[in-house]
Amino acid sequence: MLIRMEIPVDAPGIDSLLKRAFNRDREAALVRAMREDGLLTLGVVATDDEGEVIGYAAYCPVWIDGEDHQWVALAPLAVDGAWRGQGIGRRLVYEGLDTLNEFGYSAVVTLGDPAWFNRFGFEPAARWQLRTSWPGTEAALQLFQLAESALDGVSGEISWPAPFAVTDR
Repeated sequence: MLIRMEIPVDAPGIDSLLKRAFNRDREAALVRAMREDGLLTLGVVATDDEGEVIGYAAYCPVWIDGEDHQWVALAPLAVDGAWRGQGIGRRLVYEGLDTLNEFGYSAVVTLGDPAWFNRFGFEPAARWQLRTSWPGTEAALQLFQLAESALDGVSGEISWPAPFAVTDR
């Protein structure tokens, strides 16, 4: 297995994985739209020995009260059902965090299971008066600080790129 940044030839495999993992097209359509609109900050893939995509993590820009603070969101994150429970999701998250840190980003947010994301150092974003416009996401909104100054003077509503508006949260 190999964990690496996505390359253009991975797009069909990513699309297929997302459809299988979520049993619908919504997440695959989201990634296609972000890629087409130049909103995919980083894509990290896990491939098997034959080069098939078996895991994927996408990162895109987010804004706080309309301002760019060099933050990104992790969404979606998927691992093929046959490969779950082997630490691939963890490796995708860590590879993404390491790469984003090297690129100079300040923070990463995600909507996900707090118990799962807390293992990686994510914390409830509500602690810093951060929220989304989507009802019922308060507990799921998690934050990972890449830079010590990430939260200096930052609070408010986190907004995702336009393709997320059609994902019907």
